[in-house]
Amino acid sequence: MLLVFPPTAKPGEPPAGIAKLAGAVRQNGIPCELLDANLEGLLWLLQQPKTASDTWARRAMKQVSRNVDALRDPQTYRSRDRYARAVSDVNRVLALAGAGKGVVVGLADYQDERLSPVRSSDLLVAAEHPERNIFYPYFRKRLPEAIADSESAQHRAGPGQQQGEGSRPVIGFSLNYLSQALCTFAMIGFLRKEVPNARIVLGGGLITSWMKRPGWQNPFVGLVDHLIAGPGETALLKLFGVDASHGSLFTPEYGSLPVREYLSPGFVLPFSAAAGCYWNRCSFCPEPAEGNPYIPLSPDAVSAQLDILLAHTDPVMVHLLDNAVSPALLRALAETRRGVPWYAFARIGSDLADPDFCRSLKSSGCGMLKLGLESGDQQVLDRMKKGIDLGTASRVLQNLRAAGIATYAYLLFGTPAETEPAARRTLEFVVRHRAGITFLNLAVFNMPAGSAEAAQYETAPFSDGDLSLYTDFRHPAGWGRKQVRQFLESEFRRHPAVASILRNDPPVFTSNHAPFFVKGRTALDPPGGQHRSQGCGDGPKCS
Repeated sequence: MLLVFPPTAKPGEPPAGIAKLAGAVRQNGIPCELLDANLEGLLWLLQQPKTASDTWARRAMKQVSRNVDALRDPQTYRSRDRYARAVSDVNRVLALAGAGKGVVVGLADYQDERLSPVRSSDLLVAAEHPERNIFYPYFRKRLPEAIADSESAQHRAGPGQQQGEGSRPVIGFSLNYLSQALCTFAMIGFLRKEVPNARIVLGGGLITSWMKRPGWQNPFVGLVDHLIAGPGETALLKLFGVDASHGSLFTPEYGSLPVREYLSPGFVLPFSAAAGCYWNRCSFCPEPAEGNPYIPLSPDAVSAQLDILLAHTDPVMVHLLDNAVSPALLRALAETRRGVPWYAFARIGSDLADPDFCRSLKSSGCGMLKLGLESGDQQVLDRMKKGIDLGTASRVLQNLRAAGIATYAYLLFGTPAETEPAARRTLEFVVRHRAGITFLNLAVFNMPAGSAEAAQYETAPFSDGDLSLYTDFRHPAGWGRKQVRQFLESEFRRHPAVASILRNDPPVFTSNHAPFFVKGRTALDPPGGQHRSQGCGDGPKCS
């Protein structure tokens, strides 16, 4: 079996999805190979000949290898300017690869002016003409090699191994972001032509969202053999005749991924302790709209798996991917001293309102918490069913700052509950608490097409794509997207306190690299100030 993570997504850490699937199938005796075609494809594209059109482009091309190495060097993260130049120059070289071809490609982006990732007909065109994809020369060579490797592993395992459907190679793709969709289907189309007997399996976060849309009908019949919604371990094992309904716990396996080649200052270990969201009540949230269940590991199981992974991978950072770490797990983390920095998404609540608890989190290695604050207006929060009290939020921000834990606050503008005065109250809240907010993410609200609340408003198509996850709507107070964007650009972002916070955000990699930039030092320094060996040779849906 071959599991593939396709271009394009931020290449700062290995893909957790296929690592978890690999653990499930390998721990049931099924040989499996992993291919991070995203990382490999981007590094390949950076080295291809290009035409430089200006001085910046020529300089970026000349120094591309140096800049890639710089993003793996901890010293780079001690200079924001050096880091920003490296990211900008690498992105510039990738952009040159698509110049004149109608393609925009970057470290976290892939757009084709001819095709839309939210139109199924365009995805089928991408599959029909894989040679038009900018990564085609890479995957035309690499996919057959990876399939051969997976078949060799199958033969080495012996004839008694699970084979799935006869001797047909099984190739799974993990599609999580729209920026991956066109490349994913180009790769699938190539395989359909070159390996016609392959059994194609397609899953991941984006596939789950598509399959949970109202009125979903599979447009990929004949191209994709199996679509999987939600966590894929049980469904994938079923294809091989393995019953995993008893809920076995599978530790992710990262060993066959190039863990030292990602563009971060050492190996960042992504780990998911739960599927879904334990709160699961927020209005307009995709989790309840899609009916995704909350499936957590117990704190003991999380501890056991983390201990195994830390012993085998020696990361410089642990990234907990949960939509929000549960209070039980947060307390368990606070009681453990593993000597490795970590960061996660957490809800604002009573635990974090306790200063002693925040200090315990810091001692456990917590370098940053992402917080879905959404609004600085209490009525907006109440109508969105966020379960957040602004007085508690104020204490949480103060406590985390006092404990030395950075915060990455997420704000959402333009919800049906918000008005322009309410948005200004959010601005006032941020200004008052600027000392406790390290990083900011500003987003404009999109109405999920499948949300129960959408029926309460006058809606219109968000795009002409049949796979669009959102619908446009008429705001009850006239606080539409145009007005929201104008407010953000002309007023919110321009406030000196907000502008100062926004300048902290690492370009492109944003929250994935933010923990490495805290108060002028990097989170690579472990708790207690003692130097910890990097072990790398100097070389996380919710928003």
